[in-house]
Amino acid sequence: MLDALFIAATGMQAQQTNVDTIANNLANVNTPGFKKGRVSFSDLITQDATKLLGIAGDAAAGVSGATTRVGVGVGIANMDKVLDVGDLKKTDSAFDVAIAGQGFIEVQMPDGTRAFTRGGTLKVNQDGMLATQTGYALKPGIAIPENATDMQIGADGHVMVRLSGQTTPTDAGQLELVRFPNAGAVTAMGDNLYRTNENAGEPIAMRAGDDGTSQIQQGFLEGSNVKLVDEMVGLMIAQRAYEANVKIAQASDEMLGMVNNLRR
Repeated sequence: MLDALFIAATGMQAQQTNVDTIANNLANVNTPGFKKGRVSFSDLITQDATKLLGIAGDAAAGVSGATTRVGVGVGIANMDKVLDVGDLKKTDSAFDVAIAGQGFIEVQMPDGTRAFTRGGTLKVNQDGMLATQTGYALKPGIAIPENATDMQIGADGHVMVRLSGQTTPTDAGQLELVRFPNAGAVTAMGDNLYRTNENAGEPIAMRAGDDGTSQIQQGFLEGSNVKLVDEMVGLMIAQRAYEANVKIAQASDEMLGMVNNLRR
């Protein structure tokens, strides 16, 4: 009965984490470039039922039959990001960039570390470099002159700028994409930025447009990949599972009360 209380508690905690993740997904349903989170569950370490009962040898067969191991609850196996591509929304702004397909654009952080983004609204930072909305320069560095009157970004990442008084555009550089062996495991930093980790693996360079699928689209923003219907269904299932675990805890508590009230 005490085990049932503990098992129910692990179930409640796991479903609470699941509901928290769903709540964050729903809150960001209109956030450009947002990638929904997903919780994966796994059963916790099992125990030998015969040892718990203090029974050894052939006598165990009569007590627990063929089942000699019992579970001790549920745990969180993974909390990762679902990197399905969201719908691309046309904005016609030269500084709005989206990636049609898989891949990330590398970003240089102020502390020298690397971060990665799926695009978004860009700007020219105080150093004259093409950067994210928060001012972090993209890599490789793309310098945009002050007298630039127009900027065009091709599907292959080439950035062309037209300077004041000139008719021929100038090549300012090329944006490059990277991918990860396990992209869903990247660590979200907020502001549409991600970091790699041991589970995601080291970034692998790729060139936009080479495979005909991963292309850079100027004048578009990638929408959130959160699907309202899916999240609402998941919320109802998580709520019912939580309620079921509460019932188990209540039943176990009542059974313990019966034991406490035993009279000789």
